Amino acid sequence: MEYRRLGASGFRVPALTFGTGTFGGNTEMFKAWGETDVAEARRLIDVCLDAGLNMFDSADVYSKGAAEEILGQAIEGKRDQVLISTKATFRRGTGPNDVGSSRFHLIDTIHKALKRLKTDYIDLFQLHAYDAETPHEEVLSTLDQLVREGKIRYVGCSNFSGWHLMKALATSDKYGWPRYIAHQAYYSLIGRDYEHELMPLGLEEGVGAVVWSPLGWGRLTGKIRRGQPRPAVSRLNTKAAVDAGPQVEDEYLYKVVDALDEVAAETGKSVPQVALNWLLQRPSVATVVIGARNEEQLKQNLGAVGWNLTAEQVAKLDAASAQPLPYPYWHQKAAFTERNPFPVSV
Repeated sequence: MEYRRLGASGFRVPALTFGTGTFGGNTEMFKAWGETDVAEARRLIDVCLDAGLNMFDSADVYSKGAAEEILGQAIEGKRDQVLISTKATFRRGTGPNDVGSSRFHLIDTIHKALKRLKTDYIDLFQLHAYDAETPHEEVLSTLDQLVREGKIRYVGCSNFSGWHLMKALATSDKYGWPRYIAHQAYYSLIGRDYEHELMPLGLEEGVGAVVWSPLGWGRLTGKIRRGQPRPAVSRLNTKAAVDAGPQVEDEYLYKVVDALDEVAAETGKSVPQVALNWLLQRPSVATVVIGARNEEQLKQNLGAVGWNLTAEQVAKLDAASAQPLPYPYWHQKAAFTERNPFPVSV
């Protein structure tokens, strides 16, 4: 397993992180992801550790906290071998302060997460979404307090826009508070919006990408192809999951999958392995979060590391997944690329 610096920090994380969204499965949406119990979670964690994958990502909303609880039980006796990443911001109660990134909610949610995880510290804590009502000063001073207390070690964010993230970084610099070193962002061969603004920002400001849903919300598993019915077991079969996830036009998806099939045949790898390996070669990507319903899926995903696509294969996938740039990026690329180079082929 390759280990990479997470942003502009001295913290190293594995190129692959195991996501615990499949743990629990006690809501319609998360049941479609998986229903891993404690015994199976222990087995999956052992497989990960044997492969050198030692970071496990969760969130307080995954199965209403059950994912954190299962992770906490599954790593008992192994806390010194693992890195825990978790997230909070979404609503976790009926009260007016049971949501967001206020000082009240962050302190409350960290204490509850520590209990569920059966630990006294979290290695990487990330805001799960942007809270427009809470000032950056309140959010970041609270995170600074939690870092000083030893309850969290590094901070990151998730699903921020470029200006949200840049304003937060400027606030941290102004007051000397911890900077976000990670941005957990959606990025895949069929979802390349991250490249337009967040990738250049991450490279410039030292914010590493922690990629979520690298297989395009289950569309790049190799089970969805032109002219074939969707698999019987898939998160795409539930209305809640579809409404919450990225939308992708069928013809565009099939074009990308056709290219993945070609590269998979050339490399002898599976479609998901190729899709994951493509991400691992992208600028600013520190770690890619993989999930698995069972040991077989996990071992397949672990096969995405230890090799690299050729430049020609990367170019083929780039071309198949390319989409028109939004403004002002199409203008910048066409009119002034000498002074505004793009970090990747788009």
